[in-house]
Amino acid sequence: MDEHVPRAITIGLRLRGIDVITVQEDNFSSKSDPELLDRAVSLKRVIFTHDDDLLVEATKRQHAGQVFYGVIYAHHLRVSIGTCVKDLEILARFSNIEEIKNQVIFLPLKK
Repeated sequence: MDEHVPRAITIGLRLRGIDVITVQEDNFSSKSDPELLDRAVSLKRVIFTHDDDLLVEATKRQHAGQVFYGVIYAHHLRVSIGTCVKDLEILARFSNIEEIKNQVIFLPLKK
């Protein structure tokens, strides 16, 4: 979980048995977007974010052919916490890291 993701999303996923780590728990708060993506690569984890700037960095990496393990994005004013939890649970249960690798996925999954 990126730095500004509401705690309710993390809690909702954990209550559903989804393995989640926050940047705060990983002692990676206030790091730059490139540093966050590099850390996620080292952990082989996808990042969930509300941050538009992280999308820019992910796009740069896609164009440069740099590996990252995926970014899932939801606009904080357009996607509810409940929808984020539901959609993130679906992605965690029914996809694997190789399917999301080098991808940017936008929530909600279904409009």
